[in-house]
Amino acid sequence: MNKLKTVFVDRDGVINQERKNYVKSISELDIYPNVAKNIKLLKDKGFLVVVITNQSAINRGIITNEIINQIHNSIQDHLKQHGTFLDGFYYCPHKPDENCNCRKPKSGLLQQAILELNIDLNSSWMIGDNDSDIEAATSIGCKAIKISDNFSLDNAVEKILNYG
Repeated sequence: MNKLKTVFVDRDGVINQERKNYVKSISELDIYPNVAKNIKLLKDKGFLVVVITNQSAINRGIITNEIINQIHNSIQDHLKQHGTFLDGFYYCPHKPDENCNCRKPKSGLLQQAILELNIDLNSSWMIGDNDSDIEAATSIGCKAIKISDNFSLDNAVEKILNYG
């Protein structure tokens, strides 16, 4: 079975508006308008698109795994309305002081996705908005792009599609 090229994406700040006090419900979920278009462009070129996200609000007792799944289902519903979807959601529920292997900047979630989804790391990318996203990817040899006010998701997807 051939290994699959993949674009890993952070959730808060890349797919949806980040909130200082966490996205705690579907009503607080504000998906960026260009996300579906960009995911569809990547999928049309044969990439898997997989979310890798830290969600410490779970172990802080602010939200539950069930609410996280509702939020992720809402993102999928939004994308399906635009003719696309995400291939997976991987999230870390731990607080920074729990010193787990899955919380970015550690690479545990990326490694889990690579094994479970048969991903070819050499042809894969990470798009994130924090240094921890970039560090997690580069620590295992994955190419990474940091988006910001000056370099948008549109720019990142264009760079990936024009690479090589």
